[in-house]
Amino acid sequence: MTSPSGPRRLGVDSPAALLAIIPHLLGFVPDHSLVLIGAGAPSGRIDLAVRFDLPDPPDAGATAAIAAHATTLLDPPEVTTAVIIGYGPGPLVTPLADALRQALADTKVTLRDVLRVEGNRYWSYLCGEPSCCPPDGVPFDAARHPAAAVMTVPGHHVLASRAALAATIAPVTGLAAEAMQRETRRAERIAAKLVAGMAGPDAPPGGPRPIAARGLTAVQAAITAYRQGGTINHSSQFAWLALVLTSLRVRDDAWARMDPARHHAHQRLWTDLTRHAQPGYIPAAASLLAFTAWQGGNGALANLALDRALDDDPRYSMALLLRDVIGAGAPPSLARLPMTPEEVAVSYGDLPGEAPPGNAPPGEGDDLGQAAGDGPDGTTA
Repeated sequence: MTSPSGPRRLGVDSPAALLAIIPHLLGFVPDHSLVLIGAGAPSGRIDLAVRFDLPDPPDAGATAAIAAHATTLLDPPEVTTAVIIGYGPGPLVTPLADALRQALADTKVTLRDVLRVEGNRYWSYLCGEPSCCPPDGVPFDAARHPAAAVMTVPGHHVLASRAALAATIAPVTGLAAEAMQRETRRAERIAAKLVAGMAGPDAPPGGPRPIAARGLTAVQAAITAYRQGGTINHSSQFAWLALVLTSLRVRDDAWARMDPARHHAHQRLWTDLTRHAQPGYIPAAASLLAFTAWQGGNGALANLALDRALDDDPRYSMALLLRDVIGAGAPPSLARLPMTPEEVAVSYGDLPGEAPPGNAPPGEGDDLGQAAGDGPDGTTA
């Protein structure tokens, strides 16, 4: 089976064990949700864990659409068995559970169980034996089940709800937001001066354009810093990174550097930048966050990041592409790098070595931050 922290081997031999690991698969405790678990033969490894909101109030059209979409995610022979778990009251869970059961009846997928969870009890729609499935439900404690202990990874916590997960990438507020507004305006002035200063007949031939050239070194330095355990602490650097990532040349270079083995470090970087980026500058960072979250098996975070990207720009192509792929249930193993950085450079017609040295934006007077050591100004390793 796969968790957001990587592959883990665990035998799931009871409904209680399955219910104990689902919050770890999702990253949060589901509520008013339908969760679809799919496993393949012969290993029985969990290959699919996807969550849907329960239509509330029940809606026949929405229910049919969810059931149809969920069925398309179970693609034999990759997925051969499935379990449906509805979290919430019976009047909301039952219509969707019934619709999905009916839809799966026409497939080759074996439905192992259909459960409903409310509070600390579960019921099975497929079991009518009171000795194992009493009418008042089976009590369970997901947090204290041995399976939950196996799934627990130091530094990674199951959040109380999807809203709590969304809060981890919510925009900064208060003084931090005010500082970001000021620094974003300043970054825009810097960019305008840089373009004006390097335009015209004296501009160097070939290579990235001025902002892209500076942006490449800034973003690459930030990636290196986070890989080394560092962070960015200054709003000026967040503002500059967010601005230069509006260049597709810079964004695609960053995308090409998202080594799956380092997705934890990359996820920290893009989370920090997504939270600090101001309106108009969110989509690139949020889309890169979605990609790295998908690499780590955290589909819930990936979708929340895509929500932030598309709320800022509903037509942002990278976010739309990832929404289609992740929404289709593609596993993290398909989150491959689109190109190498060298191939990106060739695709944009850059000449090798054209990016100028330095990893901070050019000064706007004597007070602007300059490059500091091996990382962007404000980066600590």
